[in-house]
Amino acid sequence: MKTIIKTDNAPSAIGTYSQAVKVKNTVYLSGQIPLDPNSMEIVGNTFEEQAEQVFKNLVAVCEAADGSINDMVKVNIFMTDLNNFATVNEVMSRYFKEPYPARAAIGVSQLPKGVDIEIDGIMELPSVD
Repeated sequence: MKTIIKTDNAPSAIGTYSQAVKVKNTVYLSGQIPLDPNSMEIVGNTFEEQAEQVFKNLVAVCEAADGSINDMVKVNIFMTDLNNFATVNEVMSRYFKEPYPARAAIGVSQLPKGVDIEIDGIMELPSVD
């Protein structure tokens, strides 16, 4: 049985997908881009500002699924310029504590709405046995 996760604290889905889907204790988070959840406008003129907004959106979805960003076990980071890798590490360190999730950083030619970064991932919630 799957549960659809939806929150007004993260951008609404702009297509045929859910913000996240929970199956048992695992939550599959859709990609987040740097959209303000209220205005649905792109936030940030710099890569760092965009990355910061993406992580804020991820936090909101994780919390809506009754977890925290530190429950994420896998993160996929899509960037239009892999030269921003050090900046991603810096911003990520503000949100995650050790042990860090597994991660992939993928260079892509284009992302939705022309943004520079998108992040998706998988969260494993603690068992409530």
